[in-house]
Amino acid sequence: MKPYIVCILLMFFSLSINAQVDNKKKSVAIPAVESEKDSSDITPLTPSKPIENTNLGVKKPNFSPILEFPKKEFSMFPQEEFGNPGELYVKRIDKNIEDLKLSPAEVEQRNGSSTDQFLGDFKSKSKFVNVIYRDHGYTDGDLIQVLVNDDIIYPRVYLTGGYKGFKLDLQEGFNKIDFLALNQGESGPNTAEFQVIDDAGHIVSHNQWNLATGVKATIIVVKE
Repeated sequence: MKPYIVCILLMFFSLSINAQVDNKKKSVAIPAVESEKDSSDITPLTPSKPIENTNLGVKKPNFSPILEFPKKEFSMFPQEEFGNPGELYVKRIDKNIEDLKLSPAEVEQRNGSSTDQFLGDFKSKSKFVNVIYRDHGYTDGDLIQVLVNDDIIYPRVYLTGGYKGFKLDLQEGFNKIDFLALNQGESGPNTAEFQVIDDAGHIVSHNQWNLATGVKATIIVVKE
């Protein structure tokens, strides 16, 4: 019993000592110190004048200088320039004057023969011949008609720079071939080169013609 009482007394004694020590602790009050006024002057923010922006965020495009073009009347149809009619007559007169300075043969060579031309007759033992022809000058639209023994076999042939023609089976005796000029093209006269080649590949005849419109060039192949 005594030890129990002693323990209780010691407990109360220690509690009282701790209480006295805590009471002796003084709390230090820190006085409030007024902060000095900030030395820097602060300018109050005031709304400035609004900036007028007329572009509304869209950049104004740069335009190139205006180019001036010659004014031309609009037309739905292609315009064609016509020369002076007087120049056409002057050229014709000059051509006629030049013709007076040339011999009849030179005039015929220049303007085309106005009479039918006979370009020779030839003998052959071949069964057939190949007759070929082409425009030997500037290809300007020359047209011819081809006749054999006065029968039209090609009524309208357009002459080009390349050879074209036909195969002719020879009859006994005369085989007449006519080339009739249907026009004189754009430059005139009607000009062509022709060849007659036998069945062995030999050239029987080779010649040229210069014809006015409506004039014929004739060759004859005689089969022996």
